[in-house]
Amino acid sequence: MAEVMIHASGLSGHAEEEHRPLRVIHVMVPGVIQIPGDVSVGEAARLMHKEHAPCVLIKDTETKTGIITHTDIVYKVVAQGLNPDDIQSRRVMSRPVQSIEFDRPVEEVTAMMASSGLPFLIVTKHNLPVGILMAQDLLAPSKISRSHIQATVKTYNEKPEGVAHPAVITQLSHRGAFVETDAPMPAGARVTLEFLLPGAPSPIAVETTVMGRPEAGQVSGLGKPKPQGGVAVQFTDVSLAGLSQISAWILRSLRKQEGTS
Repeated sequence: MAEVMIHASGLSGHAEEEHRPLRVIHVMVPGVIQIPGDVSVGEAARLMHKEHAPCVLIKDTETKTGIITHTDIVYKVVAQGLNPDDIQSRRVMSRPVQSIEFDRPVEEVTAMMASSGLPFLIVTKHNLPVGILMAQDLLAPSKISRSHIQATVKTYNEKPEGVAHPAVITQLSHRGAFVETDAPMPAGARVTLEFLLPGAPSPIAVETTVMGRPEAGQVSGLGKPKPQGGVAVQFTDVSLAGLSQISAWILRSLRKQEGTS
């Protein structure tokens, strides 16, 4: 069985040294699983499950590295009818590895994620992996941005295929949104919300649960006063790529609203 290395060393003291601006080290998750290229995909998958990791770094040679994600395993192995225990990790790893240095400003992360749609980045220190930065690590739960984004909502009644209705997103966070629509949206209903963020490479489809229509002045489940006429929805299933796009867009939007960009 291959040796597994989880790197998270050499970081003490930096969090106290760097207060402004917010740096990658302040929001990353320390530790990266790294394995040799001859380890099977099956073992890599078990390690990811055990460590709750979004990816595994593959060190094939001293100069050749790659990465395996859940998507790589599903599309390159399982969907092809292959046995994960018979396939070496080097055969399905993706290259190049997208990374960012631990001391870079968080704004650089959001720009990278927004342009590439990546759900996470490997954090390095002097080119050695020391952590992972996920899209959801970039935002506090209270961050919510005013918006006017065209969308569609698909409601599910008795028909499993659902019925699509036009909508406008008036506020957006990485946990939910306020939606203006004429569609029937009773509290507790399951709704699919689809929208395209300005500058994003592809539309985002999110499974949501309707939180209801609070009266004007009440505080919604998203932690903000609800605009009259809107309905609050909470995200229940959003892809990591979609979450990356949403997080990056909100941070840029908030900076514009605050006059800091």
